[in-house]
Amino acid sequence: MSALEAGASVMLVEKGYVGTGGATASGNTTIIYTARGTAERRMSVEQRVRLGQGLADPTFIERVLDRTKENLDRLADWGYPFPSYEDGRPYRGMLRGVDYLRFLRQRLIKRGAALRDQCPADGLLVSDGIVSGATGYDRRTGERWTVRAGAVVIATGGCAFLSGALGTNNLTGDGYLLGVEAGAHLSGMEFSAQYGISPVNSGVTKGVVYFWATFSDASGRALDLAGNRHGIAWHLLDGPVFAILDKASPRLREGFRKGQPNIFVPFDRMGIDPFTQRFEVTMRHEGTVRGTGGVLADDLGQTTVPGLYAVGDASSRERMSGAVSGGGGPNSSFAMATGSWAGEAAAAFASALGARKHTRTAVPAGGDAGSERQSPSHVVEAVKERMQPLDRGFFRDEASLTESAAIFETLWRDRSWRGPGRTREAEALLATARWATAAALARRESRGLQRRTDFPDADPRSPRSLLAGGIGAAWVRETPGAERRLAS
Repeated sequence: MSALEAGASVMLVEKGYVGTGGATASGNTTIIYTARGTAERRMSVEQRVRLGQGLADPTFIERVLDRTKENLDRLADWGYPFPSYEDGRPYRGMLRGVDYLRFLRQRLIKRGAALRDQCPADGLLVSDGIVSGATGYDRRTGERWTVRAGAVVIATGGCAFLSGALGTNNLTGDGYLLGVEAGAHLSGMEFSAQYGISPVNSGVTKGVVYFWATFSDASGRALDLAGNRHGIAWHLLDGPVFAILDKASPRLREGFRKGQPNIFVPFDRMGIDPFTQRFEVTMRHEGTVRGTGGVLADDLGQTTVPGLYAVGDASSRERMSGAVSGGGGPNSSFAMATGSWAGEAAAAFASALGARKHTRTAVPAGGDAGSERQSPSHVVEAVKERMQPLDRGFFRDEASLTESAAIFETLWRDRSWRGPGRTREAEALLATARWATAAALARRESRGLQRRTDFPDADPRSPRSLLAGGIGAAWVRETPGAERRLAS
C-alpha cells in the first residue's frame, strides 16, 4: 500500500490467493498498539529486550512500534471495523486475519494494484547486480510469467517445514531461496526451533490458553514444568502428555471463546470441553514463521542486494525479538512496520532508476523454469524427518546436527530430482533446512530457541548475530563490522 501511495505501479504475485494464504489468514493475531512515552510502550520495549537475550535492539523496536501505531490508526481512518471496549473506546490490539486481509485486498484493488493469484514466483531477475524483476508460472494454466520491475519486495512468510501447524502448509521458505540465489544473506537461522503446543488431532498452535493449563502424563500424574509450558517437550520424549484448561476462570473462558474462536473448533468437533476434560497434546514445529531467522535487511527493508527488499517473516526478526520467538504481537507489528517501510523504499529506488529500469538487460538469478509438477517426496520427507522431531529440532547436539547436515548436503548435490514448478518448494524447504542446521552447528551454546544439549549454557561472550547463505555450499559466519551496521 505504501508503494502505491508513493506513486509506484505495483504488481503483487501470490503463491495462493491474495488474502487467504499464510499464517495470519488462519485466525486472529494480536498486535502491539502503544504510544511512545507511555508506560505501556516502555513495558513492551523492555519485555522484548529482556527476552531477546542480548540480540534485540530497543531503538529499532521503538521505531517498529511507532510505525505500527501509525498504520493501525490509518487502518481505522480507511474504515477497518476495529472492535471497541465496553466504554466505547476503540480496541486496536487485535486483528481478525481473514477480515483484515480481505479488507487490504479490496483496498489494493481500488488503489490500482495488479494482483495475480495462484502465480508463485520461482526466480528473480538481476541486471548488473541489481534485482530487476521476477519470474514464475500460473498454477491454473501452466503458463510462464515474467515481471520487469524497478524493485522487488519479498513478502513470502517463513518456513514451518510442513509440520501441519495451522496456516503454514504453503510456507516452505521460498523467499529465502529466491533471496540467497540473488546474493542476499540470512540472519538468525539458528533461532528456528520454535514449536507450538496443539491438540494431537489439530494444527492449531495458538498457545495463550495453555498458560491456564494443567499438564499430566498418561497415568494422570500432574507434570511439574516450573512455569515453563514448553517444558512438556522433555516429557513428550518419554510418552503421551495431556492437558486440561482447568485454571481459567468462567469469565476468561468466555473471553477465549469470543476472542480466539478458532482454538476451540477442533475441540467442538471432537465433542471435548477442554476446560473440564483432558485431551492429548503434541508440539508442532513453527520454524521461522514464529521463530526469528530470515533474510537480513536494514531499517528500510533493503537486503544486501540492491533493488531487493524483505519484510515480515521473510526477513530476520533478530532486532525485534532477539533469540526467542516473537509470537503473535511482536511478529505482526514487525510485519506491518517493515512492509510499509519497504514499500516506500522500493518505490523510491525504482523511481531513481528512471527510464533505465525498462531498458536494462536482465538475467535469471537462479532456479528452474517450467510448469507445475509433483514435489519429490523423498526430499520432502527427509527434511521433515530431520527437522520436525523434538529430539532433532527442539533439542540439538553436535552428532544429530552433523548427521542432518550430511543428509541435506547429499540431497542438495543430487540434481536428478530437480525440475520446475513444485519441485522449487522442495528445493526451498531443503535449502532452509541446510541454512538453519549450519547456523545451529556454528552457535555452540544454548540461547533462546537454540537449545544445544551438548552446550546447555549461554556463552556470555557470545550475544552476536550469525549470517548464513550460499547455494553451492552453505556458509555461516559471525556478523562483521559493515554488515553488523546493516543489522543494527
